[in-house]
Amino acid sequence: MDSNTDQTKSQTTTMTMAGLNLIAQALSIYDHDLRLVVCNTPFQTMFNLPDALVTPGATFLDTITHLAQRGEYGEVTDVPAFVTERISQAKAFKPHYMERTRANGRTISVEGSPLPDGGWVTVYTDISAAKSQEALLRARSDALSDQVLAHTEALSQTNRERAAMITALEETKRQLTASEARARLTTEMMPAHIAHVDPTGHYTYSNQRLSAIIPHRPSDILGEPIREVLGHDNHDKILHALTTAYGGTSAVQEFTDASSLRRIRTAFTPDRAGGVYILSMDVTEETQTRAALQQTRRRALAAQITSGLAHDFSNLLTIILGLQSRLGRLPALPADAAPLIEGTLNAARRGGALLTSIAQISDPRSLRPTATDVKSLMQDLVTLAEPTLPDGMTLTLQIPELETVLLDRGMLQDGLLNLILNARDAMGARGEITLTVRCVHDTWLEFQVSDTGAGFSPNALTHALDPFFTTKGAEGSGLGLPMVYDMTTLAGGDLKLGNTDNGAQVTLRLPYRAAVPATTGLALLVEDRDDLRALMRDMLMDLGHSVIEATSVDEAIALLADLPDIALILSDIQLEGEATGTDLALRLGEGSPPLILMTSLPTDAPLFLTAQKHAPVLRKPFTADDLAALITPQKATNT
Repeated sequence: MDSNTDQTKSQTTTMTMAGLNLIAQALSIYDHDLRLVVCNTPFQTMFNLPDALVTPGATFLDTITHLAQRGEYGEVTDVPAFVTERISQAKAFKPHYMERTRANGRTISVEGSPLPDGGWVTVYTDISAAKSQEALLRARSDALSDQVLAHTEALSQTNRERAAMITALEETKRQLTASEARARLTTEMMPAHIAHVDPTGHYTYSNQRLSAIIPHRPSDILGEPIREVLGHDNHDKILHALTTAYGGTSAVQEFTDASSLRRIRTAFTPDRAGGVYILSMDVTEETQTRAALQQTRRRALAAQITSGLAHDFSNLLTIILGLQSRLGRLPALPADAAPLIEGTLNAARRGGALLTSIAQISDPRSLRPTATDVKSLMQDLVTLAEPTLPDGMTLTLQIPELETVLLDRGMLQDGLLNLILNARDAMGARGEITLTVRCVHDTWLEFQVSDTGAGFSPNALTHALDPFFTTKGAEGSGLGLPMVYDMTTLAGGDLKLGNTDNGAQVTLRLPYRAAVPATTGLALLVEDRDDLRALMRDMLMDLGHSVIEATSVDEAIALLADLPDIALILSDIQLEGEATGTDLALRLGEGSPPLILMTSLPTDAPLFLTAQKHAPVLRKPFTADDLAALITPQKATNT
């Protein structure tokens, strides 16, 4: 690409010089260091300059010295002083137009204009013929008064000066237009919405990034009121900060867009005319990272406290269980001993279960998404949960028709079962539990568990996700909701606790990621290691695919452009070159084939966590069955 760019620049330079050489006037351009940038052939010809003085980089000092010594400016008694004066004039260069008669008797006009970045451009025109015609006109127009002749010459001079001014103005306009275009391109490239509202709250400027920061919002908003563009709910959230900025003080406000659950940070800066500049950025990932880091620190502290004790407690519980079992088998025990022994055994078993939960919350997990029929999974969950509910309690499932999606079935089922059992414990003997599933803007898959109990207390809403916090007294371990939160964030989702008019409500959201459609078409394999590429190729071919291969993101993008029949992409995250598999996911447009990423990175690596937000990720090593699990199963047909 560099060679093509250099060739294009060379062709452009050649064409530019050819055009400059075609004009009749002599032209030269010097930079702010008084060195020649470019000149045309008429410039060298007019002043009979040697090649050294028309080569880019030649100094203005050398050129003036050469011309003065050759008599271009007539008799010059002190050449160094003359040259010094011309250099000083050049450094303080101002637009000018003048006419002078050269030593050879010919008359030229000299028109100079400074450049925005320093230096100047000068155009020399031989006006000897025009001057001869003026003299002839003066000689043949004895009848005309001297006043008319003088007026005509003044008009000619004025016209030439105006032409020079117009040229300077056009150059200034071109520079301003180019500067404005660069500024607008910069604002469009920034990952933020940049806008300005006037004192009445109407947009006077906006780049085209609003819909990228807050989905489902318009981008063509000039002249529209900010309240209608952002929506009344979002406008109410930023109203205080906006009012503060209208009062002359900068302000920053963060809010959550209810429809997309994106966290938005908006900065308001007042201008001097009563309006406000607005800069909005999507900080969802930053907010989630902060929350996850806070939870991770709490869990790390819990793990540090408990890991040293778990082993010893496990040994003690093993001894207690063994001794109590032997005690229960002894003959001639008192009649009231059996309940005591059984109670001790139950307490020890509960202690063992608690240690297991502690180990689960402390140890890292890996995510194993598979193609999942959500409706079937939820029906299985209801079948599993209903026998645990008392007779006066009901569990209702509300779920629309959904396509097959990629989920970790085990983690999701465990998490939702935990929420259902928490709702059961909160209501006692009677009540209603509702499990609602819905798709939110093809972005999130939302699972909502609500009950008709007393709801969360303010303290529970604040601390329910902290390890070991419980409202169940001795019956609770305080590890259920933190485990559900961990599983949810591991999958790139979010967990929200709240209350309704009827009771508690827990909302679990996971990224909505459709399963790879069943296909046996052309697969694009992107892997830079030859040995692994051969292994992956065999796997894809065993699944019925024909395979085309690439070793980098740029190569893959080129193949996708040339081969519209590609049905599946399997790509490593770390590839040849600077671009990663995540970059490939971001460059795929709407209608692109489904993408599956693979990696040997640990699950807590930043590249792994980022990639997981854009596509399903397979951990190496994996089998053909693991790959097939991400693909929608073929529906059986009757033959």
